[in-house]
Amino acid sequence: MKRIVTPDREASPSESAKRFAVISAGTGNPSSTRQLSDRIAAKSLEQLGPQARVSVIELGPLAVDTARAAVAGFPGPEVQAAIDKLAAADAIIAATPVYKAGVSGLFKTFLDVLDNDLLVGKPVLLAATGGSARHALVIDDQMRPLFGYLRAFTLPTSVYAAPEDWASSELGARIERAATELAALVRAGVEQQLAWSGYQHHFGGNAARAERSEDDLDFDSPLMRLATGGRGEA
Repeated sequence: MKRIVTPDREASPSESAKRFAVISAGTGNPSSTRQLSDRIAAKSLEQLGPQARVSVIELGPLAVDTARAAVAGFPGPEVQAAIDKLAAADAIIAATPVYKAGVSGLFKTFLDVLDNDLLVGKPVLLAATGGSARHALVIDDQMRPLFGYLRAFTLPTSVYAAPEDWASSELGARIERAATELAALVRAGVEQQLAWSGYQHHFGGNAARAERSEDDLDFDSPLMRLATGGRGEA
């Protein structure tokens, strides 16, 4: 199957290009997880039109850097580049292989190094591949809680593919339904602006709306005056 390769490009203001990112945790060559995510991405591009842009994040080549980021507590340049793609995305397709009735360790470790604020309100389409249909519930049992903790907006329809599913029309129909949901949410601009202000956030995080410098802080507030050795309001 032809892979999705769409170069990143800055959109002009008149284009209002929608961006989405694909996280693929497959490690094979070819990877069934990447093949599944490519099919979903292709259908999503078809739904969103020629102005849509997709960035693919292959976790396999980032395995060592992801482990190092988890241990060190901060990402290196390669992992940071992947994080920046997620921050800029209007929506995400997240796909993982299932090993021993669970998401892959690489997939979980990558999510562990993300800022808690990074995916707030972003639509996420969940997908997984496995060697048996018995593992299909891993999406609802493990992936939804993970992205729920990150306060992402997971789509109602997920996509799971076992070996016997690849030639079935049912898989194609489910991919189309999930891609249609994703496209509808992206076009509607579903990112939850009101939800953002309802949470406590980390200073200097990677989220697109995170406070990134001292310019974003109000040093004249009573709390900041106390923190810097001044006196609060009487």
